[in-house]
Amino acid sequence: MKLTLVRHTAPDVSKGVFYGKTDVDLKPTFEIEAETVKSNLKEKSFDKVFSSPRSRCLRLAKYCGFPDPVISEDVAEMDFGNWEMMHFNDITDDSLYEYFEDWKNTLPPGGESFVQHGERVKRFINSCLKQDLDSILVFTHGGTILHAMILLGVIDNSRPFDHTPDYGSIIELEINNYLS
Repeated sequence: MKLTLVRHTAPDVSKGVFYGKTDVDLKPTFEIEAETVKSNLKEKSFDKVFSSPRSRCLRLAKYCGFPDPVISEDVAEMDFGNWEMMHFNDITDDSLYEYFEDWKNTLPPGGESFVQHGERVKRFINSCLKQDLDSILVFTHGGTILHAMILLGVIDNSRPFDHTPDYGSIIELEINNYLS
């Protein structure tokens, strides 16, 4: 199965702010960025189109000509819980230090861990394989794309953020087997 992942366009959020689950506005450059994505998807066809429920993904899907994607919480960005919309410099509890020491397994208060997020992505991919689809398109987030690349062995999980795709990026992956 061919998996095409599209990262949403640039959010209007300051660098260093946790905004995974929060619906945030997009930068005023949305139409310019979205037009590039739309152009790059123009000649491609898909059996099924999915999107994260976040407006930044749904808006891009609609702009690109896919107004009714299947909504999946499994491809939503990581939930940072109580840290949502906080700059990391403004978080005063000790859990932030624990998080930076073990970001894969530590849960932000009220949120989910990196590992838990990866389990959602794996569940999504396996459910698509069960549907016997040849090609799917997913409007999603950087963290979700990183997990897909880790799960499929494209990148190593020791430094995944070195491979974070740019906003508006299109990543194409091939999946041949169920993920365990």
